[in-house]
Amino acid sequence: MSKQAQKPVAKVRRFPKAFVWAHAINGISFFALYITALPMYTEFFDWLYPVFGGPANARLLHRIFAVTFVTPTLILLIFSPKFLILWLKELITWKKRDLEFFSSFVKELFGFKFKHIKQTFFNAGEKINSILQMFCAILVICSGFTMWFPQFFPRALVQWGYFFHNVGFALGIAVIVGHIYLSVIHKNSRPGYSGVITGEVPARWAKDHYTEWYEEEVKKGNFPDLDDPKHKKGA
Repeated sequence: MSKQAQKPVAKVRRFPKAFVWAHAINGISFFALYITALPMYTEFFDWLYPVFGGPANARLLHRIFAVTFVTPTLILLIFSPKFLILWLKELITWKKRDLEFFSSFVKELFGFKFKHIKQTFFNAGEKINSILQMFCAILVICSGFTMWFPQFFPRALVQWGYFFHNVGFALGIAVIVGHIYLSVIHKNSRPGYSGVITGEVPARWAKDHYTEWYEEEVKKGNFPDLDDPKHKKGA
């Protein structure tokens, strides 16, 4: 250990606590739904039934997690409506910088030299991820509703519900695997993973990846000005 203590890394709040909870519930619910559904779709996973306490319990757990799966939106709507509005506004706002982001992103992904394109609260990749996840959630929820209450829907619609339920989960798994890799495993994005755990991220990382948003917060007096000499080290 060095004699001189290292200066702590400055952090800033990126996500409200409501988002942290909503994100956790969404992820846990999705994977629980996926696992409890496996033995219902193929005999290969019949060994999971004893784990869940039998077929009836597996179906019960699946429905319980189906209910928790729809709660994240309600959590944000009740406890952090401003963030929900910001999120939705970002998803429908596309500018030249968003298109330029992708060329820089490909270079960053494969380890080539790249230049950060100034982004707002969400970069273009995160917008695409959010849109795809919302699309999958709508497919899963709507199709699941017809399967849960088949007596209220035409037989053909229920049958199509099974098809779209599978499509929604399959696409959702693919999107989530990519999301986990880019947010947890990839070295350049890894520092920001703390955002979904504590809501806070390293200030320097936030400034480099979401420059426009960070600079706006500096002007409001919410974030430290990292161009100030006293923040040059350890930020």
